[in-house]
Amino acid sequence: MHNAEPTQSVVVIDYDGGNLASAARALMRAAELTSLPVSVTITNEPAAVLAADRIVLPGQGAFADCARGLDAVPGLREAIDTAVAGGTPFLGICVGMQLMAERGLEHGTTPGFGWVRGEIAPMEAPGLRLPQMGWNELVFSRPHPLTEGLGAHPHGYFVHSYALSGASPDELIATTEYGGAVPAIVAKGNRAGTQFHVEKSQTVGLRILANFLRWTPDENGMRL
Repeated sequence: MHNAEPTQSVVVIDYDGGNLASAARALMRAAELTSLPVSVTITNEPAAVLAADRIVLPGQGAFADCARGLDAVPGLREAIDTAVAGGTPFLGICVGMQLMAERGLEHGTTPGFGWVRGEIAPMEAPGLRLPQMGWNELVFSRPHPLTEGLGAHPHGYFVHSYALSGASPDELIATTEYGGAVPAIVAKGNRAGTQFHVEKSQTVGLRILANFLRWTPDENGMRL
């Protein structure tokens, strides 16, 4: 007899800053692609974050507002930091990815988690409309388990006017072209983030989420 695979607990962080229900639904659809038993919970309880097998931080709006939303729940930011430092796989989406950076420059200077190098600064896209809104192609900088199986010329759905500036090449997985190369996927160890909305990116987004649910990162983040 084979033992049944244990159910993975995935928490979607609730801090009044993202498409929480959409992200949760997309994770459940992605779980169906993997045939993994997965439980998805939307929560702001620090104890639930510390106990989770995987953490997803969605986000939309301004960096400073989202950071304040995290700080408004006692112990929430610390629980995320502690769990992720202990090896829990983390995925940030849009502003959730931006919060991985050292700081944000939207509405003043606001500290981020400091997990990846760089700051969130206004995009420079001469002659192009801001915010960048719509489908853009992902251009891969290096292989990563989260991008396996995406095929040629995958596209993600972007909505943003601030982006990561000063990223480390070692932490940059993919860019998109919008008046220059714009960071689209970053990763360091067990921490990863997408500037685009995976929950709105149809087949590409579901594949990334399915890869995230299977991801068991080593110290370099490179094992699926």
